[in-house]
Amino acid sequence: MSGSPPLSTGGRTTWARTNATLSLEPAGRSCWDEPLSIAVRGLAPEQPVTLRAALRDEKGVLFRAHARYSADAGGELDLARAPALGGSFTGLEPMGLLWAMEPERPFWRLVKRDVQTPFVVELEVLDGHEPDGGRQLARAEQERHFMAPGVRRVPVREGRVRATLFLPPAITFWSWRWPSGVSGESAGWEGFAVMALAYYNYEDLPKSMETMRMEYFEEAVNYLRSHPQS
Repeated sequence: MSGSPPLSTGGRTTWARTNATLSLEPAGRSCWDEPLSIAVRGLAPEQPVTLRAALRDEKGVLFRAHARYSADAGGELDLARAPALGGSFTGLEPMGLLWAMEPERPFWRLVKRDVQTPFVVELEVLDGHEPDGGRQLARAEQERHFMAPGVRRVPVREGRVRATLFLPPAITFWSWRWPSGVSGESAGWEGFAVMALAYYNYEDLPKSMETMRMEYFEEAVNYLRSHPQS
């Protein structure tokens, strides 16, 4: 049946081909900020399909996105070359299925609090362009990690410094505002050492940003300078 043409039954077109495969590169796992290549092979020439992505956050809230595509003349679909024809986005968006995911719960944000565990993204290929898609042709899962392999997460309680240190192999220092006052917890996915510095509303630190003492940041820098892996 591989390569069979579409069949017309009662005014509805169905596709006889059933050996579609969904290919992800990297396969199995990747870092959250790493590009993901998505391709489908084994479709019929110009077969219409719907691709769907979903994940649940740490609170169990479902995030989803979908897009409609058509295979090329060889029965292949590469999201790096094929534009989405509609759905959560349109046009050439190779990573659209990930960045376009929206929550089922209104006004909910996708936040990662435990960087030691991944988000698991489920991707599906569905037959046709129906609003919810037709029968499932292929599926795959991808673990999107926030810490690169080998990176260690070390809590820091040194003097007044309250931070998290991600080790190793190279030391750097950065900071950005985090809702809890902890900076850059998701820095561990980069694969190099980072210190995520808390500077307000955390443990015994000030509850607000009204008063910021630069000596605190100097102490954090000195801690990094004296670290044996710096």
